[in-house]
Amino acid sequence: MPSLFDPLRVGAWHLPNRIVMAPLTRNRSPHGVQTDLGVTYYRQRASAGLIVTEATAISAQGQGYADVPGLYEAEQLKAWRRVTDAVHAAGGLIVVQLWHVGRVSHAELQPGGLAPVAPSAVAAKTKTVLIRDGVPTFVETSAPRALELHEIPGIVDDYRRATKAAMNEAGFDGVEIHAANGYLLDQFLKRGANRRTDAYGGSIDNRAKLLLAVARAVADAAGPGRAAIRISPVTPANDIHDDDPQPLFDYVLVEFQ
Repeated sequence: MPSLFDPLRVGAWHLPNRIVMAPLTRNRSPHGVQTDLGVTYYRQRASAGLIVTEATAISAQGQGYADVPGLYEAEQLKAWRRVTDAVHAAGGLIVVQLWHVGRVSHAELQPGGLAPVAPSAVAAKTKTVLIRDGVPTFVETSAPRALELHEIPGIVDDYRRATKAAMNEAGFDGVEIHAANGYLLDQFLKRGANRRTDAYGGSIDNRAKLLLAVARAVADAAGPGRAAIRISPVTPANDIHDDDPQPLFDYVLVEFQ
């Protein structure tokens, strides 16, 4: 029987062992930029077979918590490059988790102080973190607005652009799409947050349409065997739920095959 310390082939990655570091949100990246502390943190964990980074926003609109990193400004990408270079120098592999929080955000974190976006204008009964007077403070999330139909292709483009930036500029070995825990892609999947009546709401195939489009765009941009996805069929995290998740995720998994 293989042990945790045996090598493993996963997609394009040849892992030296079977220990994978899970993504852990750290809130230590002021203005979305990793610091020296981040470089040290990830380098110290390079002996894992694979590191999956903390969730990282694909756009300013995708931000939902104070001091989490991004992939949408040059300074952010340069800082991530310092991290990936350090991990690679220590013999490790590292992929970045791509994040758009959707409604799990606050107007103070959004460009221009606008409302967060979501599949529908249904507020999440949850909290986020802001920095007020230099102190991390838990606050209720802001009421979101529903994405207009013409805006949705732009979300796919943001994922595609972030993937290319992660691979080509920041030096990651691959990416993981965060489609779990009540964030934007999960919001589109589940009826508790998705009340749309257009091509992205109602039926299972409609609600899965955005996720599948994102997955195709990201896989194409990352290259063969360098993209993964995280789902959470039954988690109640961030006030997300669906009344019949089994057929929904049966469909999703079949479409990914």
